[in-house]
Amino acid sequence: MPALVLATLGTAAAWRSTDRAVREKTRTDAVGLAEFVATSFSAVEETPPGTPPRVAHRAVTNAVRSNWSALKLVTDLRIVGRDGKVKWSRKIEEEDKAWGDAQRLLAIDSGRATFDAPGGPFPWSPGGGGEVLYPLGGIGCGGCHTGESTLRSGVLQLTIDEPALRTEVAQVFTNASWFITLFVLVIGATIFFAVRAFVSRRIERLAAVMKRAEEGELVVRAPDLGRDELGGLALAFNRMLARLTDLKAVEIDHQRDLERARIELELKAELERRVAELQILYDLARTIASSLDLEEVLTRVAHLVPVKLEVPKFSLMLLNADGALEVKKAHPPNIGSEGLTFAIGEGVCGRAAELRRSWYVPDLEQDELFRIRGSRNEKERGSLLAVPMVRGGELLGVLNFERPRKSDFGPAEMEFFAAVADQVGLAVQNARLHEQTVALSITDPLTGVPNRRHLFQQLEAEIARAARFDHPLSILMIDIDHFKLLNDNAGHSAGDEVLRQVCHRLKVNLRKVDLLARYGGEEFVVLLPQVNREEAYEVAEKLRKSVADTPMQHGSSQPEGKVTISLGVATLPGDAKEQAKLVDCADSALYASKRSGRNKATLYAPGMELDPTRQRGPKAKERSGERPALKR
Repeated sequence: MPALVLATLGTAAAWRSTDRAVREKTRTDAVGLAEFVATSFSAVEETPPGTPPRVAHRAVTNAVRSNWSALKLVTDLRIVGRDGKVKWSRKIEEEDKAWGDAQRLLAIDSGRATFDAPGGPFPWSPGGGGEVLYPLGGIGCGGCHTGESTLRSGVLQLTIDEPALRTEVAQVFTNASWFITLFVLVIGATIFFAVRAFVSRRIERLAAVMKRAEEGELVVRAPDLGRDELGGLALAFNRMLARLTDLKAVEIDHQRDLERARIELELKAELERRVAELQILYDLARTIASSLDLEEVLTRVAHLVPVKLEVPKFSLMLLNADGALEVKKAHPPNIGSEGLTFAIGEGVCGRAAELRRSWYVPDLEQDELFRIRGSRNEKERGSLLAVPMVRGGELLGVLNFERPRKSDFGPAEMEFFAAVADQVGLAVQNARLHEQTVALSITDPLTGVPNRRHLFQQLEAEIARAARFDHPLSILMIDIDHFKLLNDNAGHSAGDEVLRQVCHRLKVNLRKVDLLARYGGEEFVVLLPQVNREEAYEVAEKLRKSVADTPMQHGSSQPEGKVTISLGVATLPGDAKEQAKLVDCADSALYASKRSGRNKATLYAPGMELDPTRQRGPKAKERSGERPALKR
C-alpha cells in the first residue's frame, strides 16, 4: 500500500511536470512557426511593384504547404489587416471576411500586449489551444502595401491544437499509472502469499504454543521454525519455557514447604490454644474441686470463670425445687440478678435448658427471645451464649456468658465453653452428692430430721456457745405415747406414718434456730438455744397441744382415741452443766410425765433420776453397752 501511494504520487508529479513541459514546448513551437511564417512573407520582397497581394503572397502559401508536416498541429493560420478583414488565410474561404476578434489587433496597434509569450513580446493565449498573434510590417512590406504604415500592416494569427498533444501525453501517463498499479498489486499479492506461507503460519504456530504456555501448560514447546529470526525466537521461547518450568518446580516445592509450615503453625496454634484451654480447665477443676461445699463451689466458679474466659458478664443458674432456673451467682456481683428465676423455655437460658444444648444469640438487640429481669429496662447490646449443665441426662442448670460486642463467640470457643459447663456441672453434681451423703449420714431417712449423731454434735456446739456467752440452753425429750400398742394393732407402716406426722407437727411449731432430732425409736429431742426454763416449758406445752389437737391417721387405735406425746424439760446450767447430765435430766423428766399419766410436759426436778421404777433411757443404756429400748 505505501508503494502504491508513492507510485501514484510519483506519477501525478511526473504528469504535472510533463504537462508543464509540453505547454512550454507548445508555446516555443508556436512562436517558432509564427516567425517562420512571418519570414516567408519577407521572401516576396522582390515581387514586381503593382503585383496584387494575393499573387505576391502565393509564395507564403507554397512555403506553408511545402512544410505541411511541420504545420500539421496548426489548426488556424491567417493574416488580418488593420481593417479587421482576413487578408490571407490557410482556409481560402475565410479571405476578405471580417475577423471576429478585432480587439486584439487594436491592442497590437496601440502597442499594448494582452499576453506576454516567453522569450519575446508576442501575445500568447493558453485557452483552448496555443495561439500566437504576430505583428507584421516593415520595409519589406512597403512595396506592396503602399499608403499603409510599413510598421503595422497587419497581424499574423497562428493557433496550435494543444489538447491533442496533451491528450497523447496523458494517455501515456494513464497507461503508465495502470501498469504501476497492476505491478504494485502483483507485488502486493506476491508479498501477501509469501508472508502468509512463510511467515504468518509459522507465527500462528508459535502464537498457539505461547497461548498454551500462557494458560499454564509450561511443558509445551515451540516447533522448529528454521534458522531465521522466527526460528531464533522459537528457540529462545523454548529456553524461556524450560527456565520457567524449572522455576515453577522450585515454586511448587516452596509452596509445598510453605503449606507444610502453615499447617504446622496452625497445628501449633491449635495445640497452644488447646493447651491453654486444658490449663484453664485444669485450674478450674483444681479450684472448684478443692471444696465439696456447694455454696463455696458456686462462689469460686463465679469468681474464676469470667477472669479465665474473658467474659465481662457471667451468671450461674441452678434448677431449684420448683423446677425453675434460679440465678445463684453472677458477675459482676450485687447487680440485682442473684435470685432471679426463669421458667424452662423462657428466654435464652430457658430455651437452652429446654433443648439441652447451647443457645447462641449473636446480637441481643435483634433477638426477641432475650429477656431482662430486674430494674433494667434498656435493651442490652452484645452477644450471649447460654450453655446447659447436664449430667447423666439430668439438667442441673445453665451457664450464661455475655460480651458487649456482637458475634463475639466463635465455634471453637463455644465448644470450649461447653466443656467448661461440663466441668462446672460435674463440680455442682459432686457438691450436691456430698450434701446428700452428709444429709444421709446426719438425717433420719424416715422422718427427714437430723439423727442422734448430728444431735449430739450440735448439742456439744450449743453447750460450748452457751457457756461462752453465758446463755441458757434447754432441751426437750419427747416420746409418743403407747407407740408399741399402735405398731401391734395397726402395723409398722402405720407406726412409720404416725412418726412422720408427729415430726411434721413438731417442726412447724419450732423456730429456725431450734433443732429437732430423732433420738431413737419413737423418741425425739429438741434443742432450744437461748431459751430459759420457763420458756422451754411453754414450748413443750405448745408442742404437746399441737400434736394432741391434730387429728392423725390411726389415732383412733390409741387408748385416748388420738395420738399424744409426753415431754421432759431440762435446762443448762440450772439442771446440769454437761451434756450427759443434761440429757439424763430431760430423760428423767420425760419418765416423770409418763408415770403421771402421759400427754404431759414435766420440768426436771432434782431426784427424778433416782426413781427406782424409772427405766434407763437409750443414752444411759448406750453408755453401759446395752442396746437401747426402741419401744415404750
